[in-house]
Amino acid sequence: MGSQLPDSGPKRPNGAREAEILALLQEAGAALTPGEVTERLGGELTYSSVVTILTRMHSKELLSRTRRGRAYAYAPVTDDAGFAARRMHTVLAERRDRQTVLARFADDLSSSDAELLRRLLDQAP
Repeated sequence: MGSQLPDSGPKRPNGAREAEILALLQEAGAALTPGEVTERLGGELTYSSVVTILTRMHSKELLSRTRRGRAYAYAPVTDDAGFAARRMHTVLAERRDRQTVLARFADDLSSSDAELLRRLLDQAP
């Protein structure tokens, strides 16, 4: 096998790399292959690192993928607000006392956010 170049640039946590790639895919407005993602990152990561990150994000159900030639093309499953809502649901699901978590969340809302939440709950089916 040929030698592989290490990723250039400072080491960043996987979550930061995922967020960077997610933002890139959201801005693209269309599904991108790992090669296209690698190119748009300007050589910041190796192709194999991009494939690994995209595969991991797909397994977390953050991305959908479709065949494009010999590769997959990846796209976000939702927009930024949708991802934030999913994170909030995940945090809530991980806690035993949902009532206390929701009460503390509500207590920390600004009055305008609390009013907005009331309106949204009133409109919910």
